[in-house]
Amino acid sequence: MDTPTDPLRRARELLAAHPVVDGHNDLPWALRENVRYDLDRMDIAGDQTGRLHTDIPRLRAGGVGAQFWSVYVRSDMAGDEAVSATLEQIDIVDQLITRYPADLVRALSAEDMDIARTEGRIASLMGAEGGHSINNSLATLRALYALGVRYMTLTHNDNIAWADSATDEPGVGGLSPFGHEVVREMNRIGMLVDLSHVAATTMRDALTTSVAPVIFSHSSSRAICDHPRNIPDDVLALLPANGGVAMATFVPKFILPAAVEWTRAADENMRAHGLHHLDTTPQAMKIHEAFEAANPRPVATAATVADHLDHMREVAGIDHIGIGGDFDGTAFTPAGLDDVAGYPNLIAELLGRGWSDADLAKLTWRNAVRVLRDAEAVARGLQERHGPSIATIDQLDGV
Repeated sequence: MDTPTDPLRRARELLAAHPVVDGHNDLPWALRENVRYDLDRMDIAGDQTGRLHTDIPRLRAGGVGAQFWSVYVRSDMAGDEAVSATLEQIDIVDQLITRYPADLVRALSAEDMDIARTEGRIASLMGAEGGHSINNSLATLRALYALGVRYMTLTHNDNIAWADSATDEPGVGGLSPFGHEVVREMNRIGMLVDLSHVAATTMRDALTTSVAPVIFSHSSSRAICDHPRNIPDDVLALLPANGGVAMATFVPKFILPAAVEWTRAADENMRAHGLHHLDTTPQAMKIHEAFEAANPRPVATAATVADHLDHMREVAGIDHIGIGGDFDGTAFTPAGLDDVAGYPNLIAELLGRGWSDADLAKLTWRNAVRVLRDAEAVARGLQERHGPSIATIDQLDGV
């Protein structure tokens, strides 16, 4: 006789064979904010529940086989400050890989990801979150790639000179001429173009220009939850022709309509206390928790995320979806997806909805690995025909 635990057991078995490639985890920033990168004070070899969403035991329990670590810096950093902070973020990822070699291994390619899976280690890649990290310099973009960064999110929460953000007022109307050149150079070097956080106009411009598959490292469906950080259906429908992958996020304010207004009020409360609304330090979390006690929070669940994935599969197709939880980059998480140990709960939910093992293997592993492999192939062809771009924003945008 079947028991209620069977879907969860099946989920864990599937993840053992086809582990999760998660598109976005902000552990590096959490380590910066909480302990200023002192890994002796926050050792992820042990259980960090209550302090972090991420540690090695829970990554193992969650069936994570590859992680894009976000080397994010806040978008109110600019110029050389943003570049330096990004380099510090890259450095802490390097330190994590060096400190925990039995569990984490550097991955620079799709082949490296497959080798890591064979070895039973977690492939560790990096993604830069926001074009402000390159300070309008294509040479800096190439330097980040040389240091191991394999995607760049074109914006974060604020516009930059050459690209519009989803959560700012229209600036250049999508991508500027220099912005298009950034996309072309990312294609040439093999860096994935990440369209999470960008305005819909920027999404469409990038898809028009990119000759390599793009990703959305942590974005869900706008049709299910009408938030500007999510992906409109017309953009999802463009992914099959492009070959890209949209990786659904777990952030409640992006997936649960009832949480949108609540989060707006919670963010205002943070600012009223003189804190950044994305702050997740212990001091900030006390403010959050007091607000939540007085104003009960609408709670998302694994089923909420599954609703987004059902719709994204319907519009974009099973070959063009993935997972990007945004753990340690959000103050709140869904019930059942509380931390990186929760992925089996999402897979069990999808199994209960009739998703096949083959479809789930694409969602968790195959699509993400394929998109990087395809971008690498495009880059090899482009490098045979073109050298590095030396264009500047002054030349192309007249700034």
